[in-house]
This record gives sequence, C-alpha cells and structure tokens, in this order.
Amino acid sequence: MASVVQKRDKAFENIPSIKAKTLRINLNPDIYGTFAEIGAGQETARHFFRSGGASGTIAKAMSAYDKQFSDAIYGIEKDGRYVTQPRLKTMLAHEMRLMEERISRETHPERLFFSYANTVATIDFSKRYKGHGWIGIRFQLDQKQKEFDEIILHVRFKQNEARLQQETLGILGVNLIYGAFYKYHKPKKMLKYLYDHIDRDTIEIDMVNFSGPNFKDVDNRLMSLQLIRNDMTDAVMFGPDGNNVLPAAVLYKKNILALRGSFRPVTKVNMDMFQKSYDIFVRDQTVDMNKTIVIFEITLANLRASGEIDEQDFMDRAELLCSLGHFVMISKFQEYYRLVEYFNNYTKQRIGLTMGVNNLVDVFDEKYYRHLSGGILEAFGKLFFKDLQVYLYPMKDPETGQIMTSNNVKVHPRMKELYKFFKYNGKVMDIIDYDPEIMHIFSRDVLKKITSGEDGWEEQLPEGIAEIIKTKSLFTKKLLKSEEA
Repeated sequence: MASVVQKRDKAFENIPSIKAKTLRINLNPDIYGTFAEIGAGQETARHFFRSGGASGTIAKAMSAYDKQFSDAIYGIEKDGRYVTQPRLKTMLAHEMRLMEERISRETHPERLFFSYANTVATIDFSKRYKGHGWIGIRFQLDQKQKEFDEIILHVRFKQNEARLQQETLGILGVNLIYGAFYKYHKPKKMLKYLYDHIDRDTIEIDMVNFSGPNFKDVDNRLMSLQLIRNDMTDAVMFGPDGNNVLPAAVLYKKNILALRGSFRPVTKVNMDMFQKSYDIFVRDQTVDMNKTIVIFEITLANLRASGEIDEQDFMDRAELLCSLGHFVMISKFQEYYRLVEYFNNYTKQRIGLTMGVNNLVDVFDEKYYRHLSGGILEAFGKLFFKDLQVYLYPMKDPETGQIMTSNNVKVHPRMKELYKFFKYNGKVMDIIDYDPEIMHIFSRDVLKKITSGEDGWEEQLPEGIAEIIKTKSLFTKKLLKSEEA
C-alpha cells in the first residue's frame, strides 16, 4: 500500500538534482521536522533553505557546536566523545520528542514528523585524520504510525579540505532524507542513491542500520553486503545479534584473531581451528583476554566463487556464524596483507591469523603480488612488519596420508628461503593439539550432501548447527526478491 508521501507530486519522481529533491520535500505539506548538525555546520539544512519553501518543512535548524551547549541540550557524554552512534541516537530521540511535544496533532493531524541529525569531525589541521561522522534520520511515513522508522549511517571522509567534506556531507544528508521518504520501499536501491551527485572516492559509508515498522523485513546483514558490492567500503562487520557494527569501534585497541574461510557451512574443523588457535593466542602474556576479539572473515571473492553472489547463500552462512556467537567480517581483501593493513588502522595490539596449510601455500605464491612494485617482499613487509603470528592447522594429504605441517609444507622453490626466514623467526606456529578424527571433513563435501539430500553430514558440524540447517532449510532455498536489485 502506498504511503501518504508516495501519493504526492508524482511529477517529481525522476528529477535527480539536489535542488529538485529538496524542493519536492519542501513543497510536500505533510513532511515537517528538525535539523540538528554538530561539527560541520548546517550543511544539509542549507540546501533546504536555498531551494525555497523551507518554512513548510523546517520546524527548527540548529548546530550545538560548543560542547557545553551540546551537553546542556543532549546530556553529558561519559567518555567525552561526541562523534559516536550513541550521541547521534540521543540527538534523534531528543529532537523527535520535542517535535511531538511542541506540534499539536489536533492542529496538524496530517503532519509526518522527522528529525535529521549528524555529529561529525572533519579533517584536522595536521591532515593526519581525515574525519568521520554519524548521520541519521528518525521519521514516520504515516500519521498513525506510533513507532518511528530510523536509518543510521557512519561515513569516513577522503577529501583533504574541510570545506569539501562539508559540501559532501550536505549532499549526502539531502539524499538520505529524500530516500527515507521516497525510496524507503527499495532499501538496496536507496543505498546507491545516497551517492547521487557524490564521487565515490570522496566519502566511504562503512556501516548502515535500518530499523522500524517499515523496515521489519530488512536484514541489516544483507544491507552490509550491498555496501561492499556497491564499492562503498572495503569491509563491513556484524555482531552475533545480526546487527551491523562499526569495524573501527569493535577493533579499536583490541587484540585480533582472524579466521578466514568459506564457512559453507561452518564445520567441526572450523571450530577446532578457532578454539585451538585461540587457546594459543590468549596464552601470550601480552594478550588481555578481555580486550581480544575473534573475527570470522569471508572475502567477497569467496562469495563470488561460483559466479554471481547468491544473497541467500550469504545469509545462510551468516545465520550459522551468528548462532555460534561470533563477529563476522565481509571484506574485499583477497590478500592477507591487506587484511592486516586494515586491522592496523585501528589497533597496535597483537594480531593472529588462523589458516590451513593450503592458505599458507597461497600466501607464498608470487602471482598474488605482481601488482605491487615491491612484489612479494613488499607484501610480506606489510604482513609481518609487527608482532603478527600465523597459527597453522595441519592437513592430511589425501593421496599419501601424510600430515602436512609448517615443517614439511611445500612452497615454490624460489620462496623456500623466504619461508624459512619467517618460520624460524616464530611467525608461523603449528597447532599441535588438533583433533585427528575430523581432518577428513571439508565444507564443500558437507554442502554437496546437504544439497543432494544425502544422509550422514550432521555429525560433521558443531553441536546445534545441523538442527538449524534443517529447521530453516539453509543452503537449499533461494532468496525471494521483494525488490529490484
């Protein structure tokens, strides 16, 4: 059923300009709300004022730039930080509450309320920190709607001038407000529209969450996948509860243990790799268990391994990993050194990589580094430049039955001496207390049995996983397309 907003002004439907978007909203007599912008001026509100007719849309526009004024309005932040998601949510809730208190429903029964807010830090004078911010809108699409819808984004600026970042922020804000009211029913397309009139290399969107009655069928993990697919960011994360999280916030100053795989489905081998490497990782005296995070990582290349990305297949993998209580990362980092570089942006603590023998062989394959001017040496300088360690899970050779470890792994002859250097300097450590009874298990074999309806795969998975797969028919159904891609 079309909302009140959708029924109005059909003539404006395909006008792309920023002015046209703001004018369409300003000329809609129902849309009415507030703008609260901290840290980069009133860049979004400015577009609405300039286009004309703003008095019918803007109840209030403000910028509580001074921290004391901001605290007086929204409360004091315990950690002293203002560019945070909690601060943004406080702003949205506070402004919407004032809207409901000050605008009489009896006098204006047709009004659709919204509160738009952003809290931003633009580039500093040193140019070392490019800047980032939280942007969000709380809104309603029907006057009788008791619970509000909400869209929240986190962005990272890439431009080298504060003025340019401010201008980009203003355009992004317009696109978000316009999308909330006119494209809410196509959330995947709406993400693309956020970049209308914005160059992709000027701003990165690395987190998004949709919530509210009109987004009850939106899985935010799938929205994270869209950010990667649309080249909006290089990596996204979601937590055990299935909600998207900001990688920077989760990884900040943490010890990180990362396990890469297809997890299609997650098997006993995967969990043995995780548990045994984790036990080694936290035994290190420099590792505080309370400041340690484990990441199960899937590369975009892995998701595309069989052709185009199967969104249902992705959701099935995510469902299982979340059920086991783990953080999941989807990244564009096919090479391990790029993954480590990414982690190093947020932490200087210990980093561990858990991998199988085949993965280690690939790490020492020169073909993956031909695009680098320094070749494999440049990549290894980035991979092992700090206190990083690889935890190697053995593999049983299917032909000879030999157990392959770091001591007998076969790398290319030209790489032998380089491998020895890292091996004997303690960068590669064997997992020796592995379970030999499960070494025959491979995800691809389990998946084949599941899809073909064979028996006998259940005992090869962690406890409870087989029941979830059967109950929810995972890996055997297709995602229903409720909207255009």
